[in-house]
Amino acid sequence: MKPIIRNILAIVAGIVAGSAVNMGLVMLGGAVIAAPAGADVTTTEGLKASMHLFTPVNFLFPFLAHAVGTFIGSLIAALISTSHKMVYALVVSVWFLAGGIINVVILPSPLWFTLADLILAYIPMGYLAGRLGSGRT
Repeated sequence: MKPIIRNILAIVAGIVAGSAVNMGLVMLGGAVIAAPAGADVTTTEGLKASMHLFTPVNFLFPFLAHAVGTFIGSLIAALISTSHKMVYALVVSVWFLAGGIINVVILPSPLWFTLADLILAYIPMGYLAGRLGSGRT
């Protein structure tokens, strides 16, 4: 397989795997930590209307989903790519960061969560995955 094809597949595989991990953790979070009484978490509109009911514990799984999903996706990209492993890991993390920014615009959250999520869950996880995936720890 040509290196460029493998590198493109690394990014696609990283995005697909990271998205699957993200969604899996979001779904698991709903089963582990119940939504606040009266919160409608089935629609975006319901989430917007009930966001004020959420406590910090309700933001634990969304943060973990973003951080772990980004980490796994970036790690897979770094492991599969043929060269510039850090670059490919960071490309995947930037993809997820863009999704995080879009999420914040669509579904406003408390400022503390927005800052923690956007600052800690994406680029640092991509960087860590890139370091591990390139064999430089």
